[in-house]
Amino acid sequence: MLVSRGSRTAALAACATILLATSACGSDKPEETTAQPARLYGTDGNMLNSFPAELKDRADLVNGMKGTTPATPLPDEFKSRLQSVDPKLDDYLYSAETYDAIVISALAAQLAGSTDSGKIAQQIVGVTNGGERCENVAACMTLAQAGQDIEYRGVSVTRSGFTDAGEPATTSYATLHFDNQRLNDGKTEFVGAGDESAASTKAPPKASKQGKDSVPGTPLVIAGLFPKTGDLALAYPPMAAGATLAIEEVNAAGGVLGKKVTWLEGDDGASATKAKATVAELIRDGAEVIIGAASSGISLAVLPETVQAGKILFSPSSTDDGLTTAEDKGLFFRTAPPDSLQGRALADVILRDGSQRIAIVARKDSYGEGLQAVVKTELEKAGIAGDRIKQLTYEPQEGESAPPVDFATGAEEVKDFGADAVLVIGFGESAQVIRALADAGVKIGN
Repeated sequence: MLVSRGSRTAALAACATILLATSACGSDKPEETTAQPARLYGTDGNMLNSFPAELKDRADLVNGMKGTTPATPLPDEFKSRLQSVDPKLDDYLYSAETYDAIVISALAAQLAGSTDSGKIAQQIVGVTNGGERCENVAACMTLAQAGQDIEYRGVSVTRSGFTDAGEPATTSYATLHFDNQRLNDGKTEFVGAGDESAASTKAPPKASKQGKDSVPGTPLVIAGLFPKTGDLALAYPPMAAGATLAIEEVNAAGGVLGKKVTWLEGDDGASATKAKATVAELIRDGAEVIIGAASSGISLAVLPETVQAGKILFSPSSTDDGLTTAEDKGLFFRTAPPDSLQGRALADVILRDGSQRIAIVARKDSYGEGLQAVVKTELEKAGIAGDRIKQLTYEPQEGESAPPVDFATGAEEVKDFGADAVLVIGFGESAQVIRALADAGVKIGN
């Protein structure tokens, strides 16, 4: 459990003790593990109900697969509101984080009394800390219109607010399980992570009060940089639903500065080239706040572009630790927690199953390699010897016409290593990695 550092350390230490007592940790020989099934684990990019379809006729390979994703228990009432804008919605990954990013941006603009991105940015962290607490758009917007400092608590922002760096001080993770090619909600567990004392205590600039005679300002333009196409397209429906719902509810509460918020949407295509072109177009069309990108690699690629233009980039799902300290001139924010927290959660899940030889396969980008490194570090802290952890990467392919991921050689390495646990860090394309493992004779099972 990750409710506290002490309890997490104790749990990992206990798992490590079991491992040390039942295995020769200093040995390279996998005699006893080669015949064992390899438990399969995933992360937020592939633990979705839509993922098994990527495996086509091999969809049964996901049965028993476990993984983690940043998530809080979503109220049924919120899910119903999402279903009202997309009745076909089958996943909720990052829908709450997308919703909160837009609501926070709108409230910050109202408090700033301006739709200028620089002034909005000065209010964003303060929206989540230190004022009068409010928990829905209508109530929060009423307070903001009156010039009242607020402390927004929404769907994903629940326990505490943002740090000085503009990201969650605390979060929670869901441990997910695939059964019968679907996530089994009955097995989902939630664990807390982070430190409430890390929340910012800095006071924002004095809030602007919107009087009865105030002249409506320039409409606030918020844009989405979402993965409509590409390897992360699986995450698009819930993010789009969260965005649509947030815009509808902000405008129903009176909009920002007396005018309805304008929503634009662009495709990042899981491609840096395409994302940069989309960002340039959104900025030309007047976007002051860009909600995205979905992946860390794309956020890192477009951040210099948005900073140079003086616009806000607010990601609901980019988790790379490096974004915390990226050169952003105070213009990058995220409702997604950094991977330093998810790495601990993943290591905990793997250790609970008593795995002895662990292969960590990651897409070769800032998200995959960053999370891979954190998980390895956490496993070693728990007592897993470095020679019992194997790290491999694969090159993700850009563009719909790109050839499939080639992981045949890597799959043979996993087999020869005698892994009894394989963590696959990737997006939709990671299905090709799982197929390659099975084709190489790695017995996948739990």
